Amino acid sequence: MTWLPPSLRSQALKWSEARRITDTAYLAAATGLLFLALYYLPVGGPLLRLALPLPLAMLQLRHGRRSGLMGAGVVTLLLSALMGPIRGPLVLFPYGFLGIWLGWCWNRGLGWGVSWSVGTLVGSLGFVIRVAVLSLLLGSNLWVVFTNAAVRMLDWLLGILEPVLGLSLAPTIAQVQVMAAVLILLQNIVYTLTLHIVSYWIFPRLRSPISEPPDLLRPLVALDPL
Repeated sequence: MTWLPPSLRSQALKWSEARRITDTAYLAAATGLLFLALYYLPVGGPLLRLALPLPLAMLQLRHGRRSGLMGAGVVTLLLSALMGPIRGPLVLFPYGFLGIWLGWCWNRGLGWGVSWSVGTLVGSLGFVIRVAVLSLLLGSNLWVVFTNAAVRMLDWLLGILEPVLGLSLAPTIAQVQVMAAVLILLQNIVYTLTLHIVSYWIFPRLRSPISEPPDLLRPLVALDPL
């Protein structure tokens, strides 16, 4: 842009800044609408959860870290005004932070190994924080749901091992808690990988391509339904 005359250069800078502000506003609003739909609509939960981190990731992919953080701030303020100062910021856990992390990685061309592994940890930690806050709001311990799922999983595994070992086994509290954490981690491994695959299919069509997948996953991402 240095070869342009000063007047045209200034106009180009103004256009770039206007586009950045517009993208920030629209993509932050899209994130807010998706979160409201997830929170209040009785249908479409899995699709809404899959779409929630993508607008902030695309914003950071297009305009950098500053715009991504601004978008997260705007959507947090918007939802805090609409839903209250406690429910509104829940959009960050894990969806907002996960979108910021993935956009940061893709903007720098980092491989899927980094974005996927750390993204899984970000998503898991954000999910635990979200469960803790919702438990306080509802006055009920939602961790019991994951504990019951872990007990059923351990009973199934021990039922397989008992005939082999010839022992009567019963899960301990520590084993149940570890299994619950493992289930959350596995869920976020699949969720974060799915975000990568969907973004790899969609973002190039919006002129915002992400980094290439590893060779082991190429047969999977080659099955493009779009």
